[in-house]
Amino acid sequence: MTHPHAAPAIPEAERAGTTPARTPLDVLHRHLDTHLEATARVWFRRALDEAAAHPGTHGPISVWELRLAEAGRRCGGRYADAARVLILRAARADPESLTRVYFQGTAEERRAVLHALPHLVSGPDALPLVEDALRTHDTRLVAAAVGPYAARHLDAHAWRHAVLKCLFAGVPVDEVAGLEQRARADAELARMLGDYATERTVAGRPVPRDLHRVLTLTGPTDRSHPTALTDPTALTDPATVASTDSGAPTPDLHRTDPPGAGGSPRPAHPHGKES
Repeated sequence: MTHPHAAPAIPEAERAGTTPARTPLDVLHRHLDTHLEATARVWFRRALDEAAAHPGTHGPISVWELRLAEAGRRCGGRYADAARVLILRAARADPESLTRVYFQGTAEERRAVLHALPHLVSGPDALPLVEDALRTHDTRLVAAAVGPYAARHLDAHAWRHAVLKCLFAGVPVDEVAGLEQRARADAELARMLGDYATERTVAGRPVPRDLHRVLTLTGPTDRSHPTALTDPTALTDPATVASTDSGAPTPDLHRTDPPGAGGSPRPAHPHGKES
């Protein structure tokens, strides 16, 4: 457990995506106090007080876990993620508690846990949650999974595949925290991006625009085919594809996820909680 990490403030804390993970918790708190309607604000403050008074696990389900389930209805979808993150902080949720909430919770509760990780977990203990989210087909979970916690703790191999998952699933790479720093001069990432672009082109599919952006960040690393790595049009030109990868394998047109990634079924909610 750690104190909240410093992070750049983002003006619209209610914006969809990974905003709660990148915003200091005191900023999130002030934002909710300012924007919640009176009834929701009273509920939110009471939920924080209850979580602070009864942190940890108590019986089969703690009162603060019930408040997590109510947050969507009480605060509205626009503010629910931030409210849940702050309740988790007030409850001093440790990796064990976060894991329980993640695997027993709804998709919305899972997303809140992922947003809370950079604020509550200092080490790599919660990486299994990030890895699980990256195996799903829920784009909002994937977006939450590639936040600051993943940027700090995913190893190079797993992080590269997370970037590819975003491209495959249509998650904007703006959601990938630390993208510029981690992609810089990454020759292996450049190779993987080139292979993916080639596969898409051979299959007659469009190459995601974000791929070119990430590829530019990696820099020119393939001296034998510099144009293919630095010129976005080269990756969509069949002639260039043929010259740079004449031995490319026939893509699997029925595949629904990047290589090595599989779906992760969500267990039935044992407490019948609402979101």
